Order: sequence, then structure tokens, then C-alpha cells
Amino acid sequence: MRPNATITQHFQATSMRKSRGVAFILVMWVVAMLSVLLGGFALVARTERLQSRHLFDTTTARYAAEAGLNLAVYGLSQSDPQQKWVADGRPYSFVFDGVQIEVSLTDDSGKIDINVADAMALTNLFVGVGVEQAKSEELADAIQDWRDPDDLTMLHGAERDDYRAAGLSYGPRNAPFETLSEIQQVFGMNYEIYSKIEPAITMFSGRSSPSAAYAPMQALMAIPGMTADVAQQLIQQRQQLAPGMLNQGGSGLLLPDGSPLMADGGGLTYSVKSRAKLPNGASTVLDATIRMGGMNSAGRPFVVLRWRDDENA
Repeated sequence: MRPNATITQHFQATSMRKSRGVAFILVMWVVAMLSVLLGGFALVARTERLQSRHLFDTTTARYAAEAGLNLAVYGLSQSDPQQKWVADGRPYSFVFDGVQIEVSLTDDSGKIDINVADAMALTNLFVGVGVEQAKSEELADAIQDWRDPDDLTMLHGAERDDYRAAGLSYGPRNAPFETLSEIQQVFGMNYEIYSKIEPAITMFSGRSSPSAAYAPMQALMAIPGMTADVAQQLIQQRQQLAPGMLNQGGSGLLLPDGSPLMADGGGLTYSVKSRAKLPNGASTVLDATIRMGGMNSAGRPFVVLRWRDDENA
């Protein structure tokens, strides 16, 4: 065999080996890319499945919580005092379609009406949630300056010039509050304080002081002479009473001034908190304020005044 032929064959063999090596590397890259793509598709599919499941669970919990609210309305509409639900914050628990639901109601006559409460009730409210006395008086007067129609400043209050001096672009409304959250704009108020008093305030009772028969802890603290220990004890004893006992005045419970604890009127506006929890732990809390009475345009025997729902709250 000629030398040139041998060299050519060797070159061709080497080239073929190199080509096979390059092809093998390309195949490995293609396999790797396909693995990455398949992994990505699998991750996307799993994520979408989890999102769908989360959406299904939260929707289920949401409507179960609404069922709790409607059952509360049914309980409030009962004419028999022994069957009627008591709106003093006591919990009512039941299972609906496999979902655990807990509902509590508070008659808004037991809350502090920020549009009519006097300085003492407002001051006691803030003191009761841990705000210093001086700061509490300032907030109480600032609330009154916000809602009154004049530009005269209360002793510890704030009018438009005070807001401007603090660099705020707004001043007091000089009119009643339109929403509960509006109180956060009052001079000296912050979210930390608001979050503490929010469960105890309303705009719908029209009362200058809360009804102790329905008041939550924070509102009870606004009653003169009340202490945290006495308030907690009253709530525990009050919620152990049979339905109708407060209306009949036979509770046997006394306020700090010696007067009996009894339902002094009540109202038609209620704050309802309905918590629905699925067996897998998913939950939703529905927090609404409703007004009973008559059939509204939606065919319901109540009107929604405030509505808020929180997932996993």
C-alpha cells in the first residue's frame, strides 16, 4: 500500500472519531436542554396546580364564611329570646359542608361611636389600650375638632393650622366621620393606635357611651371606674349567661358604679366576624358590619355597611 493512502485513511479515521465526539457532545447538550425544558414545564404545571388548589380552597372558605354570616342573621332574627343569638362577642361554632366555622357577633351599641362619643369616653378608650394619659387627651380633643363644624381648637386638639404646621396637606373635615379608617387622619393618630381601637369603634350606634351588655374589652375600658381585670371578668361571666338573661335584667352582674349589667336598648347594627377553616388548614375571616331590618333591593333582610375578608387571617 502506498504511503499516501495510509495517511489518507488515518486522517479519515481521525476525522470520523472527532465527528462522532462532536455529535455525542451535541446529543448530550440536546438531552440536557430537553431535561431543563421538561423540568420547567413540570414546575409550571405543579405551580399552576398549587395555585388552582389555593384558589379553590380560599373560595370554598370564603363562601363558607358567608354561610356563617347568613346563619348569624338567621340567629339574630329569631323572636324567641332563648333561640336568638346574643351579640356580646360570644363564639358560635358549627360545621358546614365539612368546613369548621366560628361566628361571633357584637351589637354596635356596645362600641364607641366616634361621631358622638364625648371627651371622657374617647380618652378612656385610648388609655384602656395603653396610650399615655396626655396623649389620650390630645387624641380625644383632636377627634372632636375633626368632626365639629367650627375652626375653634379644643384645649388639646388640632385645627387646620396645626395640620399645616406639621406638613400635612389636609385639615380636619369639620363634619362627621364617613368611614372608620378616616380616624387615622386625625392629628396625632397612627396605625398602631388605630389597630388597637378599631374593634371597639363604630359610626352607627348614636350613643355617647357604650352599652356594657355588648361592649368588647376595649370599649368596656371606656366606662368610668373600669379596670382590665373587672372588664375581663365581666366578659367571661356575661358570655356564660343564657340567652335572654341580659334583657330580663337578671344577670346579677354589676358595673364598677354598682349598677346592674343589662341590655339597655341594643340596636339593629351588628359587627359579625365569621372564620371558616378547611381540614387542610386554609382559612378565611369575614369581618362585616350589617344593619338588620326589612328586605333590601338584593332580597336580603339586612344591609351591608362594611365588608372585609382576609385570607389566612
